[in-house]
Amino acid sequence: MIAQPHPPTKRWITRPFPGSVEQQAAIDSLTQSLGISSALAALLVQREVHTYDEARTFFRPEMGHLHDPFMMKDMNRAIMRLQMAMLPEKQEKILIYGDYDVDGTTSVALVYSFLKNYHSDIDYYIPDRYKEGYGISKQGVLWAAENGFTLIIALDCGIKSIERIAEAKALGVDFIICDHHRPGSELPDAAAVLDPKRDDCGYPYKELSGCGVGFKLLQAFCMNASIPLDALLPSLDLVAVSIASDIVPLTGENRVMAYYGLKYLNTAPRTGLKALIRVAGFARELDITNLVFGLGPRINAAGRIQHAKAAVQLLLAESEDEADTFAMAINKHNNSRREFDSSMTEQALAMIRESETLLNAKSTVLYDATWHKGVIGIVASRCIEHFHRPTIILTQSNDKAAGSARSVPGFDVYEAIEECAELLEQFGGHTFAAGMTMPVDNIDAFRLKFEEVVSRKIKEEHLTPMIDIDLPLDFSEITDKLVRIVKQMGPFGPHNMQPVFMTEGVYLVEEPIIMKEKHLKISVRQQRSGHILTAVGFGLAHLARQLRKGEPFAICYQVEQNFFNGNVLLQLMLKDIKV
Repeated sequence: MIAQPHPPTKRWITRPFPGSVEQQAAIDSLTQSLGISSALAALLVQREVHTYDEARTFFRPEMGHLHDPFMMKDMNRAIMRLQMAMLPEKQEKILIYGDYDVDGTTSVALVYSFLKNYHSDIDYYIPDRYKEGYGISKQGVLWAAENGFTLIIALDCGIKSIERIAEAKALGVDFIICDHHRPGSELPDAAAVLDPKRDDCGYPYKELSGCGVGFKLLQAFCMNASIPLDALLPSLDLVAVSIASDIVPLTGENRVMAYYGLKYLNTAPRTGLKALIRVAGFARELDITNLVFGLGPRINAAGRIQHAKAAVQLLLAESEDEADTFAMAINKHNNSRREFDSSMTEQALAMIRESETLLNAKSTVLYDATWHKGVIGIVASRCIEHFHRPTIILTQSNDKAAGSARSVPGFDVYEAIEECAELLEQFGGHTFAAGMTMPVDNIDAFRLKFEEVVSRKIKEEHLTPMIDIDLPLDFSEITDKLVRIVKQMGPFGPHNMQPVFMTEGVYLVEEPIIMKEKHLKISVRQQRSGHILTAVGFGLAHLARQLRKGEPFAICYQVEQNFFNGNVLLQLMLKDIKV
C-alpha cells in the first residue's frame, strides 16, 4: 500500500463583495423585501439576483421557466421525422440508441419509456464499452439495419459520427441526433441534429445534459401532439440524475429540471431508482451530492464492469422484485469497480512518484495495457486529487490505446487534446472531461505533444487547487434561518455551488479530535462574537498539528444541520484551515 501524501496546499479565493452603489442598493432592497440578513442578500447579488421578482424566480423555479423547445435548431425537422415514423400507415421501427454512461443510459430510459406509450414498434440499444467503444458504432448501425429499424434516435452521442451516420443512411436508416458535446467542423448528415452547442443554434441555454436534450425532444413532441406536459414531468427524476452525474452547470433550465427531478426522486421515484436508493443506503432527503456520489457511480458501474444495458433494465423495471434484482447486481458491480479503482490509482500514483520527469511535468499522461478501461476516468480524477494538473489515463482496448482525460478548474482539456488531433484516431468531450483513442505506437509522441500544449497554455494558478469563498462571516450571523435559506438556494452544483464562508480570529475551545485516523473534529470559538460551534473536516486530520490552544487561525467552511439522536444542531463542514 502506497502512503498517501497530504493534499496540496490550497489557495483561498474570496469572491468580490458586492460593493458598487447599484449592488449595495440591491442588497438593501433584498434585505428589506425578503426579511433576510445582509449576508444572505449579498449571496443572492453574487448570483445575479438583484430584485424581489428575480429572487422569487430563483427560490421558486417553475416549469414555465423552461424555453420553447422549438427554439432549438432542427427541432421542427426532428418532430416531423418522428411523426412520420409513427404514422399508422408507416409504423416504422424506431431504435433508441444511447451512450453507456449515466447520461446516456438515463437518456435512453427517458425517451424509450415515454415514446413506447405512443408507438409499439420501438426498442433500445446500448453499445458495449469494450467491443464497440464510444459513440455510434458500426456494429450498432448494422444491427439496426439487419433488424429492420429505419429511424434511430441517438442520445448523448452522434455529433461527430459523420462516417457511421453516412453508412446508416446508405442502409436506409435515418438518425435524429440529441447530443450536447461540441460539434466538429462538419455535422453528420442526419434527419435532424439537436445540439445547443451548434454554432448555428440560437437556443438560449447551451449547457443541457444529453438527457436534457432528450427531454426537450419529448417536450416538443408533447406540444406538437397536444399531450399535457404533466405526462412528462415524472421523467425528470432521470434528468436530475443525468444533470448531477454529468457535472453540467446548475443554472437556467438545468436548475429548474434538477429542482423538480429531486422532488420526484424524494417523493415518487420510478421503481428502479427507488431500488437503487435503497441499496445505496440513503435514508434522508436526496440532494445533488447524493446523486453524484451515490446513484451515478452505481448506474455507471453496470457499463464499466459488464454491460450498460443492465442499467437501462433497472431504470425501466416495473416490479419491485425485478428492480431489486437489478439494483443488487449493479451494487455488486460498483463494489468491483471500487476495487479496480483503488488498485489502479495506487499504481498510477507510484508511476508519477517514481519518475522525475512526471513529477515535474505540467500534465500527466499514463499508460498501462492491463488497466481496466471502465475506471480510467475515475483514476484520472483520483490522480488530480494528489497532483493537481490535467491528466490522461490510457489503457489498451481492441489493439488501440483508449484514454480518459480530466482537467482542473480554469483549463480546457478538450482544446488541448484538439491540438494533438493528428496523433489521434477519435476524440470528443467537454472542457473538463474528454475521451480519445490512438494507435499504441503514438502514446509517447502524444505525451510529449500534450505536455507541450499544456505547458504553453496553462497558468500557474491553475496548478494549485483553490477554494472559492463567497463571504466572510461572523459566528453571530450563523443562525437556523441562515441555514434554512441557504438550503433553499439549491440545487447546488457547478455555477451555483453551496456557499462557502470564511471566519478569522477563531480559537480552539478544546484539543482537536481525530476520527478514523483521517478526519478532524474541533470545537471553535470566535473571540469577537463569543459563539462556540463544532466543526468537522473530512480528510483534514493532518491539519490538527498546526493548531494550538490560545493561537488564532482562520477557517473556511459550509454550514449544515447535523441530525443526531433526534436533535438538529448547526455544524460547520470545514474546507480548510490557515494559521
